[in-house]
Amino acid sequence: MTQVLVTGATGTVGRHVTRGVTEGDAAVRAGVRSVERARETLPDDAELVRFDFEKPESWGRAFEDIDALFLVRPPEMARVHRHITPAIDAAERVGVEHVVFLSVLGAEKNPLLPHRRIERHLQETDLTYTFLRASFFMQNFYVVHRAEITERNELFMPAGDGKTSFVDARDVAAVGVEALVDSTHRNRAYAVTGPEALTYDDAAAIFSDVLDRDIEYANPGLVEFAVTATRRGVSLPFALVQAVVYTTARLGLASRVTDAVQRVLGRPPQSLTDFVRDHAAEFDHNVTNQT
Repeated sequence: MTQVLVTGATGTVGRHVTRGVTEGDAAVRAGVRSVERARETLPDDAELVRFDFEKPESWGRAFEDIDALFLVRPPEMARVHRHITPAIDAAERVGVEHVVFLSVLGAEKNPLLPHRRIERHLQETDLTYTFLRASFFMQNFYVVHRAEITERNELFMPAGDGKTSFVDARDVAAVGVEALVDSTHRNRAYAVTGPEALTYDDAAAIFSDVLDRDIEYANPGLVEFAVTATRRGVSLPFALVQAVVYTTARLGLASRVTDAVQRVLGRPPQSLTDFVRDHAAEFDHNVTNQT
């Protein structure tokens, strides 16, 4: 039986990968920073193990007897050579064969992204790999930007007028599960997108229509975004990584629409309208202001 380790197992994509693997024929080990908290959200039949990229002493047990690794870079971790690439090397040394890496759309064209440095390192090893170059997660609208939407009725990101092929993280996870258990996906890169490319003005219009209130796209510049984000409590390293990611959209590198979800899963991807309808309660400013 294939043994899979999922890093970031409680995250936006990782939790769905963990659940998807448990529903198949492979065994899953969930790498988490807190085993106690993870037990509340992950499937009962997932083995939980402490894993932290910043604590190499946690790697050995996590990598033991693992065949395939789902690799997620923690969003605050920009200096990948300190922790991510050494962890990859450690996994290879103990016998891990395949890595499915959660990358971002356009990474191959943006050397400033930490994702691209991880991709290059994986290509230099003897590991097989699958790159999931995912477009902007629809879930980021509430994971990262929920307060802006619920409290300020705005989308605040420096994406300019560029279009983005927003993708549901559940679709990305489903493609990732297939890449972990099906060897035909090895040494391939998939650009995983939603069904259409939208500007952030388009996205604001969708939110406005579904939520039945006006949501505006603020369209700040890069410096204004970084300064405002840190003033609102975002760490500077994370704000800078976000700025780089949104530069991909600003430069027109996030608009690509592919049929990867359809080809791998045999079904179309979810639309942004579907997503906002599914999560409308999470963007309800009345409910948020009462909690």
